[in-house]
Amino acid sequence: MSADFPYSPGSPGSLDGTERRLLQSIVEVARHMFGAAAASIFLVDPDTGDLVFEAVSGEGEKELVGSHFPAGTGIAGWVAASGQPMVADDVSAVTQFAQDAAESTGYVPRTIMAAPLIRFEECVGVLEVLDRTASRSDLDDMELLGMFATQAACALELLLRVRRSDGREPLADPHALLRRIGERLRGRDRSSDAAAVRLLAIADDLLAP
Repeated sequence: MSADFPYSPGSPGSLDGTERRLLQSIVEVARHMFGAAAASIFLVDPDTGDLVFEAVSGEGEKELVGSHFPAGTGIAGWVAASGQPMVADDVSAVTQFAQDAAESTGYVPRTIMAAPLIRFEECVGVLEVLDRTASRSDLDDMELLGMFATQAACALELLLRVRRSDGREPLADPHALLRRIGERLRGRDRSSDAAAVRLLAIADDLLAP
């Protein structure tokens, strides 16, 4: 993990209300777009390599935030270690799936899609979607999930800028960051564009003075 990652996921007060709501908005929109049972964001603890639930929408959302899995656990662990996305349409047929870890969350999915959150060419987290119901091809699903992973990584970039500034110096305008995110998401199909617009609107509202 990079030395400039001054953030300890899951620790008390590690996310303030605005940053947590920003990550939460990402998983909520991702879950809605895929008609999924749940969506979640894990961040990688820079000290231990543990996967830490930082945002959850759907199954387990009230219990899982802040809980840890050891590095390398399950599909999320494989994605975090490899930096590659994965689609498992039957988790029982995928060797990376960790049945015991899933059972410990209180929900065992049938399908999982997972994409890495990349910051400065390094995987710092994973976005997962469980039991999607939207009728798209895998290619379209992974493209859309990649869009949300890009969004989450940008939100994480904003979070880290806030943490690093610690009030000692002016923070770069977050709305400028959101505009840059919007530019990255242009040219997608209509459903993806609608999701991007909704997510940017949520983020803009959260960051309003």
